[in-house]
Amino acid sequence: MTTTPEPAAGAALDPVIAAGAAEHRLHPMSWLFVLLQQLRHFVLPLVVLFVFGRGDRNELWGLIGVGVLALVSVWQYFTYRYGVAGDRLVVRSGLLERSLRVIPFARIHNVALRQSLLHRLFGVAEVRLESAGGTRPEAEMRVLKLQDALALESLIRRRGAEAATAEGASAGTPRALLSMPLAEVVRLGLISNRGMIVVGAGFAAVAQFDERLLGDGMEWLGRRIAGSVDLAHFGPRDYVLGALALIVAAVAALRMFSVALALLQYHGFTLSEDGARLTVERGLLARLRTSAARRRIQAWTLRESVLHRLFGRRTLSVDTAVTENGQQGEGRALRELAPVATPAACDALIEHLLPRARWRELAWQPLATRHWWRLWWPSLLVAGALAAALGWRFGAPGALVLLWLPWSALVARRHLRHAGYTLDEHVIAVREGWWSRHWRCAEVDKLQALRLAQNPLDRRCGTATLWLDTAGAGPFSPPLRIRFLPAAEARALYDALAARMAARPMRW
Repeated sequence: MTTTPEPAAGAALDPVIAAGAAEHRLHPMSWLFVLLQQLRHFVLPLVVLFVFGRGDRNELWGLIGVGVLALVSVWQYFTYRYGVAGDRLVVRSGLLERSLRVIPFARIHNVALRQSLLHRLFGVAEVRLESAGGTRPEAEMRVLKLQDALALESLIRRRGAEAATAEGASAGTPRALLSMPLAEVVRLGLISNRGMIVVGAGFAAVAQFDERLLGDGMEWLGRRIAGSVDLAHFGPRDYVLGALALIVAAVAALRMFSVALALLQYHGFTLSEDGARLTVERGLLARLRTSAARRRIQAWTLRESVLHRLFGRRTLSVDTAVTENGQQGEGRALRELAPVATPAACDALIEHLLPRARWRELAWQPLATRHWWRLWWPSLLVAGALAAALGWRFGAPGALVLLWLPWSALVARRHLRHAGYTLDEHVIAVREGWWSRHWRCAEVDKLQALRLAQNPLDRRCGTATLWLDTAGAGPFSPPLRIRFLPAAEARALYDALAARMAARPMRW
């Protein structure tokens, strides 16, 4: 966050936003949206309080906090001001404890516009301005008129001309690079596993509020199923078929739930380019619009699971040098350029947005396949321990767990056959996996840290692992690393990359 002296009175303001006025308030209904945003965190606890509470009046003291939040929301509306002065955005807030923030447009790396269903009904939007550093956004405006929010986004895009100058591009008419029709959104839902994640989180939340509720519910369901089975006089074959039918029904229900979530989040997904800036817009009920300069992209990741291959699709995501307030789940930073697309479409996006990589012409260096056993031995230890425990409990049938070992050995060998890396003057890329594959690429000039590591097995085998780090990497991003390199080769790569990092000027 940048704080500088106040701009001089009468500083010229951009006509797109200011229209000659020095300062502006938020939308007159912004206090309501701030209040609803705060109350959202209290809705579930209040429901649980009234449903499962024991009637103790002391439990209602928390409602005082809700009243305080209402006053704070109104207070924020009357004390929040913003204005544009030259190449800076000026934000004032507070009355008793005043705050003045002067934010240069060049510092703003991402502009996120969010519209919930209620926002769309009122014709307003929430604006979030993010930078590459800090744990909070530079400014968060709840809420602005939609036309004012779009004008502010356009202003920041134009005033961030240093990004376009750095890449030799100029702003023009936005051009669509990728759009997802309804069929592609449905494929995304079938490929993803969002339904299982949400259901698991729901079970965890219920268990937190009442430990017996989840157990009692499962027990009731089990009794109903057992009663139905007893009345039907099932035989062994019927038990097997019934169990398989339940599994298939559960998987189908979760996939349908995933499709519904994908429709809510990615309906109308569009990736567009305006000069040196990329913009993503998506959402069915709540619309999210986020943009970032191309040069803020730090790393590229291609993912391909078994289901991706079944549908002939891949996922392309990027790491950008912006903060997400420590919340990856908010999904406001520019992350997914292609939530699901054909391999040719993903390759074309990388070729267009990162032409120096020459993605289709990369010469991949394979890794030594003789080290496959180092990926396999953890499975050997786990399977051996499980076989011993189950054999002690159930006897010889417990040894069936060992049948997993040939499959895990095949996966380890295939993993190393597919693994590789490539390094040239501009980019470094790695690929890993076989059952589920990923490719990760970064520009050499954007590497932030290097680490050469050797564990006891590396020292025994004469190998090393080179770890590379970039800014903006998410917690679920695959690591950018090269494993099982000969120690001398790893050291040479480390020295060459370290020399290039030391010689380049410091910049984001």
